[in-house]
Amino acid sequence: MQAIRAEHLSKRYALGSRPAANATFREMVSNSLRAPFRRLRRLGGTAPEEDLLWALRDVSFCVNAGEVVGVVGRNGAGKSTLLKILSRVTEPTEGRVELAGRVSSLLEVGTGFHPELTGRENIFLNGAILGMGRGEIARKFDEIVAFSELEKFLDTPVKHYSSGMYVRLAFAVAAHLEPEILLVDEVLAVGDVQFQRKCLGRMGSATREGRTVIFVSHNMTAVQSLCSRVLWIDGGGIVEDGESARVVGAYLERNNEILMSRSWDDLGVAPGNESVRLCRVEVSPEGEDPCAPMTVETPVRVAFECWNYVDGSPLNMSMVVYDQQDVCVFNSVSDSRRLPRGRFRAVCRIPGNFLNDGRYRVRVLVVREQSVPLLDADNLAVFEIHDTERPGGWFGKWVGVVRPALTWTLEPA
Repeated sequence: MQAIRAEHLSKRYALGSRPAANATFREMVSNSLRAPFRRLRRLGGTAPEEDLLWALRDVSFCVNAGEVVGVVGRNGAGKSTLLKILSRVTEPTEGRVELAGRVSSLLEVGTGFHPELTGRENIFLNGAILGMGRGEIARKFDEIVAFSELEKFLDTPVKHYSSGMYVRLAFAVAAHLEPEILLVDEVLAVGDVQFQRKCLGRMGSATREGRTVIFVSHNMTAVQSLCSRVLWIDGGGIVEDGESARVVGAYLERNNEILMSRSWDDLGVAPGNESVRLCRVEVSPEGEDPCAPMTVETPVRVAFECWNYVDGSPLNMSMVVYDQQDVCVFNSVSDSRRLPRGRFRAVCRIPGNFLNDGRYRVRVLVVREQSVPLLDADNLAVFEIHDTERPGGWFGKWVGVVRPALTWTLEPA
């Protein structure tokens, strides 16, 4: 049985600009007089193409009842627009969608809350907006409050809530609607670790109960662990639709905005000086397809090629790796060797199960006699380590700059 059927969905938005704050009175009047004609051109389909944005274009797919489908794609790819159409928040410009069963949407958590009302009153208000009857809300009221952990603040207007408290209450209400179809848009982007665990735990419960789930997220670990199938959307269209590991792997391979290798054919502009110059740097997974995504378990190979101008010079390399917060993760130094004039290669191997998931940058120094820096080049390469599929109910970020696989024993004392 099909729970969702989308046929040739397209959504077009008309682009427009508001008058600048410093616009003259003449410019404001001119813009106002032109506005009706711009609307007529858009309605008549004669608006210039640059005034139109197709957020979705000819998207078709089916989802069976009880299936858990992830949706991945870069920002602006059309993921949220698709969920808004499925949620009936907006209508498609072209195409149609059929839904079999009650739908619960977690798109912008907290939509429909009134700041002047208390938490208690907003539970009933938001529950009604989501389609729950008053009796159903009353029966689930204690569960909702317990889930939110906001018992002490129920009679406080939500305008006094912190953003974290606001999100907790909003998700607690939405999560206790019992739909046949659950649409979730990036619930991991907000809240603390405990909140993320509850979000994903609730989603896991929905999947075990046989509900149909559409899950949009940038957390590839959560997508692979929760979803058996993934839709990859880019530029408003479906690039791939299939088994989660295959589609996520292809998505990561194509969309890593990273600099895995650099080379300088003209040594005159390469980093360095009259003693030594850098020719090439490359980061790759050890012993695997060089284009394969690197995970926390992947051994990483960092290779440098340099040109030594001083015959017999005693040189050693020093590699420094920084994380996205500019924290030095480690500094590794090679042995010193007397090298002949010409090109030489230095390779450093980072073992698997050492780096945490995240993005890293590489800095390298070439040192003479282990004390005289000849070359110091930063931002040479940027690479990304991805998490692996995890069992259990939490897929948030592990703390720490490294994530070593250490040996443990656990036994009765």
